Parts: sequence; structure tokens; C-alpha cells
Amino acid sequence: MTVLLPDSYSSRIRPALRGTTAAVSAAHPLATSAAQEVLAQRGNAADAAIAAQAVIAVLMPEAAGLGGDGFFLVRAPDGRVTAVNAAGASSASFSGQVADDGSAVTVPGLVMGWTELARRFGRLPLGRSLVPAMRLAATGVPVRPETARAVAAQKARLARGGAEHWPFFDAQADTLLLQPVLAETLRAIGEHGAAWFYEGLPADAMSAAVQARGGTLHARDIAAHKSVVAQPLSLEWNGVRIHVQPPMSQGVLLLMALNAYAGLAPPARARQHALIELTQASFAFRDRAAQGMALLAEPLSVDLARASLRGGPRSYLHTAGVATADAEGMVVSSLVSVFDDFGSAIYVPEGGFVLNNRAAGFTEGPNAARPDAIPVHTLAPILVESGNACFGLATPGADGQVQTLLQILTGLFEDGLDLPAALDRMRWRSEDGRLLVEGDHVAAADLERLGHKVIRTPAGDTRFGAVVCAGLSQAFPFAVADWRRDTWSAAL
Repeated sequence: MTVLLPDSYSSRIRPALRGTTAAVSAAHPLATSAAQEVLAQRGNAADAAIAAQAVIAVLMPEAAGLGGDGFFLVRAPDGRVTAVNAAGASSASFSGQVADDGSAVTVPGLVMGWTELARRFGRLPLGRSLVPAMRLAATGVPVRPETARAVAAQKARLARGGAEHWPFFDAQADTLLLQPVLAETLRAIGEHGAAWFYEGLPADAMSAAVQARGGTLHARDIAAHKSVVAQPLSLEWNGVRIHVQPPMSQGVLLLMALNAYAGLAPPARARQHALIELTQASFAFRDRAAQGMALLAEPLSVDLARASLRGGPRSYLHTAGVATADAEGMVVSSLVSVFDDFGSAIYVPEGGFVLNNRAAGFTEGPNAARPDAIPVHTLAPILVESGNACFGLATPGADGQVQTLLQILTGLFEDGLDLPAALDRMRWRSEDGRLLVEGDHVAAADLERLGHKVIRTPAGDTRFGAVVCAGLSQAFPFAVADWRRDTWSAAL
């Protein structure tokens, strides 16, 4: 039987924190603090998730923001699980040709997603959950060294996108940065709701910024946007129930790999090899993710004796996670993103944020670029129900998300690790035909012997993700944070 939560007092790694009221795990300590603030004011897990995501939008614009999207899985106190897909479509007049300009911008879905989350599941008004982010934007935040490096790397794109007067454009690491325009935008969203963002001045400003840079997004496309609220895709596996985001998330690829793995029974030394091969085999179906659970009928071929080198997963990164839980029984697992670093790098001066480039996620076949369509998304948060426990897991890393979660789940329910140990363990990542292997991974030599193109990579490299985890065990909230990146957890 898996022991999810070890003795925190003697934990060598970031411990599992137990609370009585709520718990949160997020991509940055200040995001975690914002969630705590809202929870202390009688907010619930949904309110806390919004608060943390909004702070991420203020602190980490290279990863997420008001111009991007969000995917949320919510387990309500009555046990029902709901998926909120807060992703926007391409414009109705989209040509189908995508470049590194306005043509890559889809309707930002995050703000509408917050509205749906607050309305359906929250206890507080949306404006109250946005207060910590609004305050940080107005009074200033220290510029993260990672953000400063991203700005330096993307300077030409940001200049091309009209961001010369954005406070982040000349940002230096560890200096205080104020964002008064963004603070006002957050205040107005909280006061007037999503209608103001999607039908008022911001919609006109977003449309103008995109059209000035080769795109066709129109204010009417933005006004027509709605979040998709649906049931998750779910799989009974190894005695637990796994819920993933439905299309247009590629989360179904995780279920494909788990389902096929259940019938393989590889020997211990070939276990990681089997998982890698199943990952690569499942990614051959990525463009067909809209078929959902029907894909589980597709056979995944695996040779346990040698590497296929078929590739499949790509080297994209980005994204930020938030997971929350409260003692009333709600658990939220979520990811927010603008896709590439700073998305399209197109700045909306009237709003204080940059826009996504999610149309770059179109590929071919059923996922071919076309008007008024949502491309397959890399965002793939999950919820796990195991006995008397329910917890959310989410990680950044684009195509690495499915791979990291696969390793966490098999670590828990195949290898008998507890949650902190499963998050601590060294990882692999298949990308662009190569196999990145982290630190002193115990399977590295076996994987080389089987023919994988192993690239030994330092422990903690950003490509191996940064898992956030929060949930309930025996009705008590708990949270665990990965030691990678800036993830942090707290319990109340």
C-alpha cells in the first residue's frame, strides 16, 4: 500500500505539509502567500487558486499572464470533478498561416476562466481574490533573475511587439518593478468582471495590437469567447482513479501511456525504458487529441529489448502551476501559460500585459491551423483519487508535462514511493529524438545500453519540470512542492 505522506519532521527533501483548513502549492512563494491571504479571509480552494495565478501573472510574465490561457480541474466537496478549459480560439478570419507575429495570437482565455472558477466554485467575489496581485503590481515586485534572463533573450521580439515602454523591457534582476497599468487592469477586472475585459477597452486594445503586427484577431472574436466547462477524461489504473483535462488538452496521452503500461509488466530494469517508449508511442497521436478516450483503443507498440528512437515529444518549456485544497473537500489542479517566453511578445500598453502565441500549437491533420479553432494544448494538470485521498498534480514543461506526471504516478503506485520522494527522484525527458537524463539517475546506464540517445543533464535543469501538489488525505489538507525552480507550498 502506498504511503503518500511521510514523517515531515525528518524529511530530507521538501516535506509534505499538513493543515486543518487548507493547503496550497504554487510556482512561486509569493503566489503561495497570496493564496494563504485569501484563504485566511474565508476563501476556499478555488479563490486561492485564482489569487496565486494572478500573482504569477504579475511576477512571471514570460510564463503566464492576462494575455494567456488556463486549464483547471476542480474536485468539488461532493466529489464531482469538473474541467474548465480557459483557452481561446483563433480568429474567425484567420488565414491558417502562423508566423512569429500577430498571426500566432489566439483569444486570451485566462480572465474568463477566473470568472468561471469564481462563479461556479468560489466563495469570495473575484475582485477580492485579485487583491494580492493588484497590490504587488502597484507597489512593486523584485524582478526574478529568470525573468531578467528571459527578457534579455527575447529583447528583439519584445521590441518588435511594441514593448519598449513596458516596465519589464529594461528590467534588471533583483530590482523593484512597478506595474501601475497592470494593477489598474486587475482592479477593473475585479470590479466589472470578464465582460469589461472581453467587450470593453481591453478587447479593442488587444485587437489593435494584434492587427498592427500582422494578425487578424478582431474585437468581435474576443467578445464571442467562452470557457469550455466539461467532465474530465478519467481512467481507473492500478487501484487509483486518474482525471485529466479533456480536449483540447493533450492530457489524454498520459492516460494512453498508463493504460498500455498496465498490460506490459516489464522487468524492473526495463521499467523506465518501457515508460519512455510508451511516451513516444502516445505522442504519435497528439494531433488526434480531440478524439479523447477513443484513443485508448489504439495499440502502442513497445520493444522492451531496444530503443525505437521514434521521438515525438518536443522541447518546448514554459507554463506555471498552482494546486490548492481545503477542508471542505475541494481540490484544484491548474496550469496557466502564454506558451513561448512572453507568448507572442506583443504588448498591450492599455492593459500592461503581453499576448500569447498559442496558434503556434497548430500542427497538421486534425490539429491543422484553421479559423475559429483551439489548437491542441500542452497544458495537462491532473487529479488523482486514491482511497481516502485526492490530490492535484501539475507541472510546467510543455511536452514534458505528460512525461513528468507519468514518472510521478509510477513512482507512487508502482515503486511505492511517497509523494516527496516521488517528486525528489531524478527524471528523464524525451525531446526531439534525444533522451535527457537528470543528475545521477539510476537507470541512465541501462537506458544507454538499450540504445537511447542519452544526454546526461544536471539535476534541477528547468526542462525536468517543477511539480506542484495539493490535496486531501483523511479529510486533512496537505501540500508538497518540487525542489526544482521556485515552487513553494504552505498549509493553514
